[in-house]
Order: sequence, then C-alpha cells, then structure tokens
Amino acid sequence: MTTYSGTKEFEGATFVEASFKGATVRFSDVRGVTMRSVDVDGLDIDSHDLFLGSLVVNGVDVVPLVDAELDRQFPGRELQRARTPEGLREGWVAAQAAWQETVAGTPRDLVDVHVEDEWSLAQTLRHLILATDAWLRGGILRVQQPFHEIGQIFTGADEMGFDMSIFRVDPPDYDEILEVRADRQRQVSDFLATTTAVLLVEEREDPWGGGDWRPTVGDCMRVILEEEWAHLRYIRRDLARLR
Repeated sequence: MTTYSGTKEFEGATFVEASFKGATVRFSDVRGVTMRSVDVDGLDIDSHDLFLGSLVVNGVDVVPLVDAELDRQFPGRELQRARTPEGLREGWVAAQAAWQETVAGTPRDLVDVHVEDEWSLAQTLRHLILATDAWLRGGILRVQQPFHEIGQIFTGADEMGFDMSIFRVDPPDYDEILEVRADRQRQVSDFLATTTAVLLVEEREDPWGGGDWRPTVGDCMRVILEEEWAHLRYIRRDLARLR
C-alpha cells in the first residue's frame, strides 16, 4: 500500500467517486475538509484537538456531544476544566484513581505491547511523566531542566529543535517507570494541596515555547489533566483490543 508522507499535494483537491476504504490518516491536517454523499460506515476519527474546534456531521456540530459522552464514560473528566483549587484537586484525585485501576488491572505481559502504531502502556506512562515535567516542573515551577531522562517525547520534537540528548536511548524497565511516575504524581498532589486561587491566575511561559501564549498556572494544571484523561482513553481503548 502506498504511503504519502509530508505532502501538501492534496490541499484543495477534489475527489469524485474515489475509494479511501481501509486508508489510514495519521498526524495530518484535515481541517476544513468537506465530504458530501459519502459512505462513512465504520469511519473512526480520533483527535486530541477535537474540542478546540467543530466537527459537523449532517449539519450538527457533534463536538459537544462527544465531550459530554466522554464525561459520562470517565467520571471526573469534566473537572479538567475546573477553575478553582478545589475543583482541580478533585479532578486530579479522580484521574489518578482511574489510572490506578488501569495500571493495577493490566497484566505484566501486556505493558509493552502495541496496537498498530500506538504507544504501549509503558510508553504512555513515560509520556505522562514528560507532560508533568513540562507543565508542572517547567511551566509552573520554572525548573530550568525539568525533564526526567525516561520521559517519552512526542513525535516531531526533534524537528522542532528540542534537545533529544536529555532522554535515555534504551527503554527503562517497567518498575522504574512506575517509580518515576509515582514520584511525579506526588509532586502534582503536593502542589495542588497548597495552591490558591491567586496563584492559579499567575502567568507563566509556555514550556514548549514557539508562540505568544502565556498560560496561567491554572492553564498548566488543566493541560496536565487533559493529558491524563486523553491518554487514559487511548490506552483503555487499546488494551480492550488486546484482550
């Protein structure tokens, strides 16, 4: 099967009576795509940025419907939008309880298994270590070099000029991942235990840089919660397929 990578040749193109049956689209820009009179049976869309825009199906923006359904499936997820210290603390407790259930219930022989090109459970936990390092230690606490060497960096970070030498080449064993993950969870819990409404509105630098956005401390915490819930959904989806 042909793979098209890094191409813009389809921008503005029109496809008539074309078949995309079984095709896979990854890390691609499909904003503003218009589809009319199409067969979408089994169409599977997954977008971390879905809730920043709209997705119109038969004239209905389904984004609010998807958001509400995910809140129903993952009790406590709605608190990722919390604006108060109390709400963020409650949201963090809910997210960690959900993660504990998934980690404890996953057999060791599945923690390094992939579904297609998705991250394994071990890699997902390493990415959450990275997310906590970026947004708590780097963004909120302003630690000069906030990253642990076992963090799982996102695709394309090297192309953005990120210093990849920070991270270990050989993958860590699962026990080390759990140990570092637990430490980062404690750091978030300790921070939230003493945070105040005044602190939440203080501005910080975007830990990934490259833009004009100056997130507040509250924004940084909400990003951490978004990462926790999004990746929990991904890994539960994949583990269900493995089982």
